[in-house]
Amino acid sequence: MKKPDEFFSIYVVEDDDSVSRSLCALLNAHGYETIACNSAEQFLSVYDPCRKACMVLDLRLPGMSGMQLQTHLKDIHVSLPIVVVTAHGDVPVAVQSLRAGAVHFLEKPAQADQLLEAISSAGDMLFNRTPPNIPKKIVADRLSKLTDREHEVLRHLLEGKLNKEIANELGVSQRTVEVHRSRIREKMHARGIADLIRMVG
Repeated sequence: MKKPDEFFSIYVVEDDDSVSRSLCALLNAHGYETIACNSAEQFLSVYDPCRKACMVLDLRLPGMSGMQLQTHLKDIHVSLPIVVVTAHGDVPVAVQSLRAGAVHFLEKPAQADQLLEAISSAGDMLFNRTPPNIPKKIVADRLSKLTDREHEVLRHLLEGKLNKEIANELGVSQRTVEVHRSRIREKMHARGIADLIRMVG
């Protein structure tokens, strides 16, 4: 349960009204205040630097894109924890977004539990409860447990490639790639690509 002094708002920057409404309804139901914005430009017009907040950001927006907004915020020294929600085909761009500092990315349609977990991580960042960086020695030890093929799959994942593309490159089935991904996550103690990028990206 959130403490009263740990209250924060969530800017939902999403141009699809139905998606925006469902995201806001879910977050409101869990006690978060949401501010819906249908474009990056609208977000910039309503953004309040005095408000403790994070952002749920769609990458495909009319006008300024989500990635451009992220870059702009960095340029003007606005630090907001950002959870990127994106269509399946935009995974490579989402990987770039993580490298640019996003907390998490989720593929549409975002699962409720995944979204809430990502928002919780963003809240941890707001209140300076970020987990410590994993020592390089531990990361190296975990990497050493990967097979050669798992290293190959990991390299492709870090380049933002989809399972289908990795399967084509390696001449294996998508199911095989999924099994490799699962083993990589297990051996690296990672919940997903965001954790892997933070460790070795």
